[in-house]
Amino acid sequence: MTTPARPATSTPPWLVVTALVLVAANLRTLMASLPPLAETVRDDLGLSGAAMGVLTTLPVLCMGLLAPVANVLARRVGPGVAVGHGVGLVLVGLVVRGVGGGQTWSLYAGTLVAGAGIAVAGTLLPGIVKSVFPAHRSGLGTGLTMMAMMGAAAVASAVAVPLSGAFGGWAGSLLAWAPLAALAGLVWVPLARRSAQRAAAAPADPDAEDVTHRLPWRSVTAWTLAAYLTFQSWQFYSSLAWLAPTYESHGWSAGDAGLLMSVFTGAQLVSGLVAPTLLDRVHDPRWLLAGATLLGGVGETGVWLAPDAFAWGWALLIGAGQGACFALGLGLLVRYSVTPRDSARLTAMAFLVSYSLASLGPATMGAVRDASGGFTLLWALLALMALPQLLALGRLRPTAARVGSEREGVAV
Repeated sequence: MTTPARPATSTPPWLVVTALVLVAANLRTLMASLPPLAETVRDDLGLSGAAMGVLTTLPVLCMGLLAPVANVLARRVGPGVAVGHGVGLVLVGLVVRGVGGGQTWSLYAGTLVAGAGIAVAGTLLPGIVKSVFPAHRSGLGTGLTMMAMMGAAAVASAVAVPLSGAFGGWAGSLLAWAPLAALAGLVWVPLARRSAQRAAAAPADPDAEDVTHRLPWRSVTAWTLAAYLTFQSWQFYSSLAWLAPTYESHGWSAGDAGLLMSVFTGAQLVSGLVAPTLLDRVHDPRWLLAGATLLGGVGETGVWLAPDAFAWGWALLIGAGQGACFALGLGLLVRYSVTPRDSARLTAMAFLVSYSLASLGPATMGAVRDASGGFTLLWALLALMALPQLLALGRLRPTAARVGSEREGVAV
């Protein structure tokens, strides 16, 4: 089966890539900007550890439950326009979260709305990457989006506390990321309109209508990727929510904990770019997946058993390992699909399963923290989750069937 030719466009490729990078940069600032301020927010609003965990749970849950909705929306208005809607929701959510005067309702409502936008844009990006980049450079495309995503998250973590001082409190610090979403929308929306106009002028493909909308529930490969991403995402979002509070409980200042978070997310910037590029060069992805999983597991074990012995190193290992794991997962959503539409279907199913389950992680770990009175048990559980992740990735053989438009069994 041949991949459909990319439609001709007068838009410079660099502008398309720039817009893609700007959108990706908005997919983690919502969550990364909060943990360095978590203890301050918790004290101001009187929230429990579990309630603070919900603020990370909400966007992840949206990313799971709304992944199929994003796929349906993309079929109706086109993926480019759908991503534009997603960026708009992120902007609205960031504004609501920041202008509510530091009230509980605005914090949660804004997080929910922005989380819905992240779900729409994040679900559709792998398919857009597959349509923009040639097959032998799809890893590079994934790496660029990961670099933008994690780079912005690293900056958000590092400057959260200084912004709080500059803008009169934590609400102002959270609001500071709305202009980035506005910029992404300004660059993306004109490109999306041109794409929609070209799609409307193109002849319909009657052969694709009855096959491109179904999620690949019968695909073993899709279920394997969903399982792998579930364990990876549970660890990642729980680490994102609780790494800074862990070290604040050890006497670190909020500013130093924010810098530690920037190391955690900054390491993902590097590994998220390098790992997918290596994926383009290897036949069997399992070696890369196993190495990245073990790297993150060692970091989590370090925070569990000796948190003060090598704190910056543990954050570096966790970030590098989990960043590579996530980037490789996104790359495999492209590799194990035949067309951009198939990648969107595979991504929607994998995100629905993995993020819906992983969304329980931050709040559950917060409840563990409340029940145990500390963070030791929390990190022990996260470290142990690397084991089932290793078991899941063992089935991702080079010969595993790809998700295809005509049948869910096309050999790689």
